[in-house]
Amino acid sequence: QKTYLHEKVETIYFGGGTPSLLSTSQLRNLLLRVNTYYQVVDDAEVTIEANPEDLTVDKCLLLRSIGFNRISIGIQSFNNDILSFLNRNHNANMAEQSIVNARSAGFDNINLDLIYGIPQQSDTQWKENLERVITLKPNHISAYALTVEPKTAFGNWQQKGHFEAVSEDIVANQFELMVEMLKNAGYEQYEVSNFALPGFESRHNSSYWQGTPYLGLGPGAHSFNRESRQFNVSNNAAYIKELNKSNLPYELEVLSNFNQLSEYLFTGLRTNIGISLDQIKKQYHYDIKALHGDFIDQLIHNGQATLINNRLILTSAGFLIADSIIVELMPEE
Repeated sequence: QKTYLHEKVETIYFGGGTPSLLSTSQLRNLLLRVNTYYQVVDDAEVTIEANPEDLTVDKCLLLRSIGFNRISIGIQSFNNDILSFLNRNHNANMAEQSIVNARSAGFDNINLDLIYGIPQQSDTQWKENLERVITLKPNHISAYALTVEPKTAFGNWQQKGHFEAVSEDIVANQFELMVEMLKNAGYEQYEVSNFALPGFESRHNSSYWQGTPYLGLGPGAHSFNRESRQFNVSNNAAYIKELNKSNLPYELEVLSNFNQLSEYLFTGLRTNIGISLDQIKKQYHYDIKALHGDFIDQLIHNGQATLINNRLILTSAGFLIADSIIVELMPEE
């Protein structure tokens, strides 16, 4: 079979669904195949997502032994009532124990996933969550506001009046509290929703935001090569059926200049390195400063952005309204 040993792989990420449910032999085989067909660098960041209830000491030891050196644990909350509302299978003690187990197995790069803006979560409970996280001192924290999508369990509950979505003000307050507490605890907010102790920024996620090409394997996986996006079919049965016929079922989207510029704005302005106005002008023929100079000046005046070496970088205050800022800076298609 064809190999791609000229392609250097610097990060590998097992995510989506619950990959830790796979057996050790299945995970080992997948990693072996990647190493066989691609040139994986010696210091590659190899991450697996896992739920706390799956992470026994033995499971963590096995994951570490087959090559994973970073683990992302779906904690979501340390409040049992909130975990019950979120329909999670673990409790707060199990969540904390999973971190202890991962560390004892040799994982020295641990991410915790958290959710804020939850209907039944008060500001006080959110603060208690953050205090517990800071005490545990994970290397990395990813925190996202709860989004309620139609045709999901939460969407159906909301439609039936079982709960009301949290107001934007409450979401903003919890976001600002998180930024302040984590900053005081030594974490850097290097992307809107991601915080890391020095040296523990996620190399994999950072590659996405910096426009590095990536290959997605499996049903529903996405790939990107700067010029196009590829979307594998998400239906498991349809995916396997086509593979058995030696076909890879996917859709391809060729990115126009507008699409590429949009991606650069949406990803770059979410990070602490921002966007290069010089690069945008040269590569995409779009002069943001000439077209939106007054708006940029206002952002700087409001403390929502800085302009350093002609790079526009949002502050934490700017991150809070990043989407609306990006929309304002977008060109017309």
